[in-house]
Amino acid sequence: MIELKAHIISRGKAQGNALVTTSPISFLGSIDPKTGNVVEKGHELLGKSIKGKVLVFPGGKGSTVGSYVIYQLKKNNAAPCAMINIKTEPIVAVGAIISDIPLVDQLEKNPVTTIKTGDKVLVDAIVGKVAIL
Repeated sequence: MIELKAHIISRGKAQGNALVTTSPISFLGSIDPKTGNVVEKGHELLGKSIKGKVLVFPGGKGSTVGSYVIYQLKKNNAAPCAMINIKTEPIVAVGAIISDIPLVDQLEKNPVTTIKTGDKVLVDAIVGKVAIL
C-alpha cells in the first residue's frame, strides 16, 4: 500500500477503482451528465464511464457551467465517487463541493503517473491522504 499526503478541496471519504487520464477534463462537453460517459472526441477516456470511479486527472478546463454538470452527474447517480487533481481550478472545486464529492490535489507525487487505471484507491479528504491499496 502507498499513502500520499494531499491537499483537501472538498471534504469526504470514498474508495473505488481509479480511472486515470493525462488530459484535462471539461465537464461541459466532455462528459454526458446523464450517463457519466466521456463523449469528447479525441479525449483519452472517450467511451469510458466516470460513474463510481476515483477520477484522476490533471485539472479542469472550459466553461464555468462545468460546476453544474458535476452537480447533474451527482443527481443522476453518474458521478465519480471521488476526484484527484494535480492542481484543482475553481470550476472543478465548486462542482465537487456542491455535489459532496471528495476532492484532493497537490499530492506528494504526481497522481496521474503514480496511480494507474484500475488501482483500488481510497481518497480520505477528511485527513488529507490518498492510499493506493
